Amino acid sequence: MFKIMIVEDDPKIADLLLSAILKYGYDVVRVKDFQQVFEEFQQVKPELVLLDVNLPSYDGYYWCRQIRRISTCPVLFISAREGEMDQIMALENGGDDYITKPFHSGVVLAKIHSHLRRAYGEYAARREEPVIELEGLTLYPERLELQLGQAMVTLTKKESDIIESLMERYPRVASREALLEKLWDPQAFVDENTLNVNITRVRKKFQELGIEEAVLTVRGSGYKLNITWTEGSQ
Repeated sequence: MFKIMIVEDDPKIADLLLSAILKYGYDVVRVKDFQQVFEEFQQVKPELVLLDVNLPSYDGYYWCRQIRRISTCPVLFISAREGEMDQIMALENGGDDYITKPFHSGVVLAKIHSHLRRAYGEYAARREEPVIELEGLTLYPERLELQLGQAMVTLTKKESDIIESLMERYPRVASREALLEKLWDPQAFVDENTLNVNITRVRKKFQELGIEEAVLTVRGSGYKLNITWTEGSQ
C-alpha cells in the first residue's frame, strides 16, 4: 500500500484531502508539527508528498529542498498562489507538479495515481542499486553498509556520506567545507566538531573491517582516503 504524506496547515483542506485519498485505499499521514516536516518525512518514508507552499516558519519550497536531499519520491505542490513564478519556483525547488486551490479532489487523485505509476508502477524506469567500489572495498549507500571481502559493517547516514565522498574523490582530497555541506542537517547544528566526531567514527568502522590508517588528515585542507587494504582482504 502506498503511503502519502499531507503537509497542509489549513485543517479543512487537510481533512478534505485525507478523506478523498483514504477512499482509494492509500495509507495517509498528515503532518501537524510544521517545525518537524523533514524529521517526520524521514520517519514515515512516504511514497508521495502533497505539500502546501504557505506554511508556518519555513515554506514548502524549503521543505521540498530538504526532502530532495534524501529522496526522489513525487512531491506535488498544492497552493492558492496562482502566479507563474510560484509554479516555476515549485518545480525549480524539486517539485513534480503544481495544483492550484480551489481544486477538485478528482484532479488531485488523478495526479496522485499518475505520479505513483510513473515512480513505482508500470511506467517506472528500472533502477539499479547504487554501489561504489574501490580496490575491493564496496559501499552500499542505500543500505548503509560497507563491505570488504566477507566482512561487513553497518553505517550511520553521516558515516556513509563521508565514506562516499572520500571514495568518489580518491585519490584527491575531500575538503572540510565539502564534507560539512554533505553533513548539513536542518534539524541539528553541524560544526567542525561534528565533522571531527564523525571522522573518528568512520576510522573505527574501517578498523572493524581490519583496515588501519584508511583516512588521512590533510592539514589545512581536509581528508583523503589511503588505500592500505588489498582486494581479497578478509
